[in-house]
Amino acid sequence: MTEIKRYITVPNGFLMVFRQGDDVFACIEAIMREEQTPSASIAGFGFVAEARFGYFNFERGDYDSRTFRDLEITGLIGTLAWKDGKPAIHALATGGDRQFRMAGGHVLGLVVGRGSFEVSVTVHPQRLERRLEPDIGANVLQLQ
Repeated sequence: MTEIKRYITVPNGFLMVFRQGDDVFACIEAIMREEQTPSASIAGFGFVAEARFGYFNFERGDYDSRTFRDLEITGLIGTLAWKDGKPAIHALATGGDRQFRMAGGHVLGLVVGRGSFEVSVTVHPQRLERRLEPDIGANVLQLQ
């Protein structure tokens, strides 16, 4: 069986198409390493079997999270950067279920469901890093 291609290059970055069972963030991180992506903006949509969303709790310095099943992600936006030598994805999304109930927040994980999940990546020439800013207790994209 032939391996299904997960992305192609386009003039300003990549077009990615993930399939059922793919871990979206793991795939994006692998492509970032493979292509040595310095930084990027992302936008995406598609079907997920599982979405884990979070809301940042500043008092705890961590996310309150909840897992949702069988959603159609209607919009994902975010940035790709680096933290401590590893890919750092910062993304937020919204999605709806069969009853048209919506959920969303900071994306902590996505696993593609039946169908596909498409991501457009606009690559930026600068290598950008995320660093913890102690005064707010969160990782912030550094524009340096």
